[in-house]
Amino acid sequence: QVQLVESGGGLVQAGGSLRLSCAASGRTFSNYAMGWFRQAPGKEREFVAAINWSGRSTAYPDSVKGRFTVSRDNAKNTVYLRMNSLKPEDTAVYYCAASTTYLPREYDYWGQGTQVTVSS
Repeated sequence: QVQLVESGGGLVQAGGSLRLSCAASGRTFSNYAMGWFRQAPGKEREFVAAINWSGRSTAYPDSVKGRFTVSRDNAKNTVYLRMNSLKPEDTAVYYCAASTTYLPREYDYWGQGTQVTVSS
């Protein structure tokens, strides 16, 4: 089992920045690729970012590319999501997820989420 706990969400004005953290425990963190997702009220869950076990490979959808950056610190068992130039449409609950495969069809473990609200 892998336990994931997100933090760093909050209320920010449009154009501002936030850094989300996801702390992992339970298994060897460096064995897992990580992903970030978000879900806004009434909408489907949306892929936001992914990073492989070493951090050398990352992926983003066009909606956040150039604004969001995913990174990881395997010594701290933590993955981060730096979000810049935030827009009201970025408002959602953000989740991190872990998988033994990079960019899997389904992730194995999920955190509880952290709320991000961007005001206009």
